[in-house]
Amino acid sequence: MSDRWGREQVLALAPDAASVKAAGGVAKPAKWHGAGCDPHSVWGECKGSGKSLYQACVELAEPAFRCSCPSRKIPCKHVLGLLLLWSEGAVDAAEPPEWVAEWLRQRRERAAKRKAASAAKTPDPKTAERREQRVEDGVAELDQWLRDQIDQGLAQAEHASYRVWDEVARRLVDAQAPGLAAQVRSLPALRHGAGWPERMLEEYALLALLVRAYQRRAELPGPLRATVRSRVGFTARQEEVLGGKRVRDHWYVLGSRESVQEQLTTRRTWLRGVRTGRPALVLSFAAPGRPPEVPLATGAVFDAELAFYPGAQPLRALVAEEHGPVSAVPRGTAIGGLLAEYAQALARDPWLERWPAVLEGVRLALPQGTPLRPDALHVVDDHGDALPLRFSAGEESRHGPWRLLALSGGGRFTLAGEWSPHGLHPLSAWHEQEGLVVL
Repeated sequence: MSDRWGREQVLALAPDAASVKAAGGVAKPAKWHGAGCDPHSVWGECKGSGKSLYQACVELAEPAFRCSCPSRKIPCKHVLGLLLLWSEGAVDAAEPPEWVAEWLRQRRERAAKRKAASAAKTPDPKTAERREQRVEDGVAELDQWLRDQIDQGLAQAEHASYRVWDEVARRLVDAQAPGLAAQVRSLPALRHGAGWPERMLEEYALLALLVRAYQRRAELPGPLRATVRSRVGFTARQEEVLGGKRVRDHWYVLGSRESVQEQLTTRRTWLRGVRTGRPALVLSFAAPGRPPEVPLATGAVFDAELAFYPGAQPLRALVAEEHGPVSAVPRGTAIGGLLAEYAQALARDPWLERWPAVLEGVRLALPQGTPLRPDALHVVDDHGDALPLRFSAGEESRHGPWRLLALSGGGRFTLAGEWSPHGLHPLSAWHEQEGLVVL
């Protein structure tokens, strides 16, 4: 059987802090009947408030969860409590009962039907042609708007109403160019802090570069043309992606982050191939008020084939086929190696915003004479190179710096995070003696 997840990996799946607390109350062997596990799943029946037993089971590879309790949280406290017991070795190997086997069989059948239905869809050439023309018109309008912003000067942007950008974004949505619309909507948030004109001008320049690249897309190499179309808002069909070349590796889950834009919650889950060192990004989405699909467990390693979306710097991927969990520890690079890798990726895709980082053998440090506070922390490697750490607002994130300090104790550790020019946002950390910490 593969290595079991650690406590940190299990709790990273919890939808909120209340679920973490409630899971502790049911993570007791006396509350469970018929608990068991095999290399692919964990199951058991938990005592409820009445006489009934709640049936809970987990498919480990995705992971996917099922519980017969009335909770709307995914995963619920019973699933989390079961996984905590399993992670502690308190669930023995066994053959799955019929209700577990049936659930797993139904999942496989539904997945096969979805795949078949998706493959059967064929795009309408006339619809595609009409959209191309709409996008062409929208891009031309955005090109003129950008020219007007430069002609008028950046000073007027400081006190301009959000409506200035919102109207442009709405027209781009109507033109079926949602990628451009999202970039325009993000512009007014730049008008804060010192140096905002430089940041605004930089974003205008990147938008202008994207506009020009799209207008001259016929002259671009195929991979770069795919990147430009993706940035504008064209998305490749999943069946086309899954039908392309696949990369099999042992994929280490670095961690995930969520962002909300246009009333859509997006979860970014970052992976790194243990053998190839290749980075990958798995995206999941949810409507307002609902969490995205359950993420891959941070710190888990699974043997799988990934299918990458086309582009000059292929990064986003779909999990095409899983072959089961495996055991591995994270391997990283020094800071100079990360920056060189990011520079090469940026040369292929100038609009690249984020990059997964795995830094090995780094220590926490503060600039000389700076008091200890979260926004001043850096990581430094044995070469003396340093990067600033960035932590999001919120209670859990405010604990992040102190958890890193407690884990490292001033010594070396491995840090996984999301890198951008604004700094490194930690996602997880690993210490040879202390194990994994999810941030």
